[in-house]
Amino acid sequence: MSISTTIKSIQDLMRQDVGVDGDAQRIGQLVWLLFLKIFDDREHEWEMFNDDYVSPIPEPLRWRNWASDPAGTTGDALKTFIDNELFPELQTLHAKEGDQRAVVIRNVFADAYNYMKSGHLIRQVVNRIQADIDFNKAQQRHAFGDMYEQILKDLQSAGNAGEFYTPRAVTEFMVAQVDPKLDEKVMDPACGTGGFLTCTIEHKRKHYVKHTQADEKRLEASIFGVEKKPLPHLLATTNMILHGIEVPSQIRHDNTLARPLKDWSKEERVDVIVANPPFGGTEEAGIEKNFPTDIRTRETADLFMALFIRLLKYNGRAAVVLPDGFLFGEGTKSRLKEKLLTECNLHTIIRLPNGVFNP
Repeated sequence: MSISTTIKSIQDLMRQDVGVDGDAQRIGQLVWLLFLKIFDDREHEWEMFNDDYVSPIPEPLRWRNWASDPAGTTGDALKTFIDNELFPELQTLHAKEGDQRAVVIRNVFADAYNYMKSGHLIRQVVNRIQADIDFNKAQQRHAFGDMYEQILKDLQSAGNAGEFYTPRAVTEFMVAQVDPKLDEKVMDPACGTGGFLTCTIEHKRKHYVKHTQADEKRLEASIFGVEKKPLPHLLATTNMILHGIEVPSQIRHDNTLARPLKDWSKEERVDVIVANPPFGGTEEAGIEKNFPTDIRTRETADLFMALFIRLLKYNGRAAVVLPDGFLFGEGTKSRLKEKLLTECNLHTIIRLPNGVFNP
C-alpha cells in the first residue's frame, strides 16, 4: 500500500471519532503520531551505529513499547495511557545531561493534543501507521517527503492555514537565487512548516556537502527557524527529522517579533534569510513597542521586514515573499522601502502570477 493511501485511510478512521473536528485537528492528531513513529524508526538506526545510544524517552513511552504490537493495549486503557501518562510525561520531559533530543520532544508536545475519544479507533490508527510506514526504508523515506507536501496542502485547503504553505517551486527558486553555502547561517524567522529550510538543506547537500559526518554536522548547525503557532511548529520539527536533521533544536516555538529589535546582537546575525512572513495579520497590542517609533506598526509583515534588515550580516542576502503593493504603501511601508533602497541593495523584484499561493 502506498503511503498516500495509508494516510488517506488513517484520515478516514479519524473521521469516525467524535472528538476530531475538521481537517486541522485530524492533521494535528496524525502528525504527533507520525512524529513518534518516525522518531522511533530513527532511534533503531541510531542504536545500530552507536552502542551507547540512550533514548530520551522513558521506556514505557517509546513507540515500540506501547504502539508497535497490533494486539497491544486498546480501548479505554489506551486512551487513559495517552492522556494521563504519554502526554504529561513528554510535555515535561527532562533533558538528561543537556540531551537536546529531549528538548525537541518536549517542545513538540508542549501544544500537541490527543483529540481522539475512542481508544479502539486510536489502536486502529496506530496499527495502520505501524504496519504501513517504515521510515528506515529508503524508498518510503523519499515517498514520505512527497506525502508530507500533500499533508501541508490538505492543511492549507482546510481554510485556516493558508499562511503555512509556500509552493515548492517558489521556495526552490528563492533558495537557488540566494545560494546559501555550507557554513552560512540560514534563518527563517516565520518558518511555518519549514519549507524554506528543507529546500535550503537540499540545496546545501546538492552543491556543498561532501557526504561526511562532519559536513552533516556543519549543515545541521547552520539552519535556524522560529514559528509562533503550535501545529506548524510540530510539522516543521517533523519535517527537519524527515530531511535528516537528527536534532532539530534550532527550530524554536516562539514569536520572533516579541523580542525588542535592538536586543538582537551582532553575533546573532545571519548570512541568509528566506521567508514568507504572514501578511494581512496584526500583532497583539504591545508588540509594536519592540520597534523604533518611525517603523512602529501592528502589521505583521511590516514588522518582519524591519526584523529581516536588522538580522542580516553585512553583505547578507534575503529572499522574501511580499504581497502586491507592499513597496508602494504609505507610512511605515514607505519608510521600509527607503531602508531597502538606502541601507540595503534591493537587487531584484519578481512578480508572480495571480493564484500562485491559492490552495
